Amino acid sequence: MDSFWHYPIVEMTGYYTVVILCLIVSMALFEVVTKYNNWQQIKAGNVAVSLATGGKILGICNVFRYSIESHSTLLTTIGWGMFGFVLLILAYFLFEFVTPTIDVDKEIAKDNRAVGFISFTISVGLSFVIGANIP
Repeated sequence: MDSFWHYPIVEMTGYYTVVILCLIVSMALFEVVTKYNNWQQIKAGNVAVSLATGGKILGICNVFRYSIESHSTLLTTIGWGMFGFVLLILAYFLFEFVTPTIDVDKEIAKDNRAVGFISFTISVGLSFVIGANIP
């Protein structure tokens, strides 16, 4: 049975499944952090929310990509991937902090696409920095 886990398709399916579960948890936590309902806003056609949320999804997946590439155990991969998510959330708060004249959540909720795009770019850009630093 031990050799079963070493088949590439089984290993890939395992990582895929775990990352999907971690992504669901991450997006639920992101929903708690924001002052608007992501999925209701997206359903209503709010492109700014879609950009911000898409940036988080892409950022989280990119961090997990680096984590999978760097580690041999599933548990270590999960740990570094979720730590990367925490750093992405901190970056979101930092974005709010360094732009005191802009209420980021309020602007994104109002479909300010410029703010949504910057949020997207911050998430994706920093995911490369976070991923590159995973030991």
